[in-house]
Amino acid sequence: MAEFQQRGEDLGHNLAECQRQLQEAHGRLRYVKERMKEGEEEEEREVELTKVQAEVKKLEEDEKSFRRFLEEHQRDEKKLPWNVDTISREGFSKSILNIQPEDKEENQQEKLKKHKTFVEKYAKEIKHFGMLRRWDDSQKYLSDNPHLVCEESANYLVVLCIDFEIEEKHALTEQIAHQAIVMQFILDSAQTLKVDPRGCFRQFFSKIKTADKPYQDAFDRELDLLKERVRRCAQARMESAMKELEEEERQKRLGPGGLDPIEVYNSLPKEMQKSFDEKNIEMLQDVMDKLDPEEGRYHLKRCIDSGLWVPDLQEGEDDEN
Repeated sequence: MAEFQQRGEDLGHNLAECQRQLQEAHGRLRYVKERMKEGEEEEEREVELTKVQAEVKKLEEDEKSFRRFLEEHQRDEKKLPWNVDTISREGFSKSILNIQPEDKEENQQEKLKKHKTFVEKYAKEIKHFGMLRRWDDSQKYLSDNPHLVCEESANYLVVLCIDFEIEEKHALTEQIAHQAIVMQFILDSAQTLKVDPRGCFRQFFSKIKTADKPYQDAFDRELDLLKERVRRCAQARMESAMKELEEEERQKRLGPGGLDPIEVYNSLPKEMQKSFDEKNIEMLQDVMDKLDPEEGRYHLKRCIDSGLWVPDLQEGEDDEN
């Protein structure tokens, strides 16, 4: 899991760094073109121009690759079950995972299938446990439903916390988080004693109901940490959803050549932007005539590929004749 999260962070960092370099390269490209217009060392500038244009092209390709890899990683992440470990649990002193030695290590697909099957079967019962407020009620409910004392229940309680936090139902978030920590403490106790958690949950309730201050403080501290992580995770999920929505809108905007008209528009010289704003073809033609032919062709192709500019078919036929 840590390796999976690290890969996501690395991809995000690489994409941001690539975008930064691409922005700098575009700046150098504009600078070289401006110097060429002023007639400074034309031959040397042409060599530099070719070099910078190649760099821009490569960075644009790299940006697309990093963006695609990151989107694939995010899709894979959504397939993972939510639990305390999958919501950035730095500093968390306890774990609800791998509470018993396994004869053979479960692969990720088997764990996902197991989690999904359990939740589909017992979601209602887990939610009911999550709403219990009194220690005695929680103990009795687990006595009547000992099959709920497991990792899958703990994981699903965290899922509920995140869902309620996204819906801004903060009181429910805190209630479910409390029960998630109850389940976690039971599982940790079982791990420490090396016993089945279904056989030791009564010991937890006996201890917590008569707990000394250090034990109660430890419980409260873990609860506060979980609630903070849930808030951060919910925020990240909402931001991710917004980014996905923006990307969907961006995909809908893409022109025939696969470019975003908004991104292309923002990269155009101010004079060209103005001609599009005013829908003034004559002004656009004047701007094109003033540009370096290569730069003009570059911008025109991007305008066509993004759908900003649709070539006149009749004009094209006349040119061929």
